Amino acid sequence: MNEILLKIDGKEVKAREGMTVLEAASNAGVSIPTLCHHEKLMPFGGCRLCIVEAESGGWTKLVVSCVYPVEKNLIVRTRSEKVDRIRKTLLELLLAHAPNSPKLQDLAQEYGADKNRFEKEVSFCIHCGLCVRYCNEVKKLNAVGFVDRGIKKEISFIPEIASKECNNCKECFQLCPTSYLHAAFVLTEALAFPGNLQ
Repeated sequence: MNEILLKIDGKEVKAREGMTVLEAASNAGVSIPTLCHHEKLMPFGGCRLCIVEAESGGWTKLVVSCVYPVEKNLIVRTRSEKVDRIRKTLLELLLAHAPNSPKLQDLAQEYGADKNRFEKEVSFCIHCGLCVRYCNEVKKLNAVGFVDRGIKKEISFIPEIASKECNNCKECFQLCPTSYLHAAFVLTEALAFPGNLQ
């Protein structure tokens, strides 16, 4: 693999061809916030919090760092007025769904996000997809999935699989940034496979 030199926040960083900006930054000790990224999973780009400014050939654009590949002489700014403003708005939207998430509250404090800016639509799930992707990609069980699309999209346990597999696993529960997943499983367990409750 070819080595690539780029700059992240003014620091010269070495990266391998095929790496993402998020990976390169992480290896260089530069922190970029993310809610949907996990080192064992394929990049997803769902939460958009890892957005950065990338400058190449004199052009600057906003990119999602967990899916954007490194390139020679790329200049990356992980914090700027524009980046911080976008992250703040994203956090405010997420807080409308999961206002009590400690992880979101910590990020909100860092970026000055107002948890009351948008009308509450409390679902507790922020659709980061960590549970679905971990169950599918790592565990190969497919016990959790997305149902519906757009604003109606939800996470759901597949009763036929979850009733057999989830009690012995639960590895995805700790990945949930809102702690919603465990509550959703308990509800599914009670409604869809009550025979498991002894």
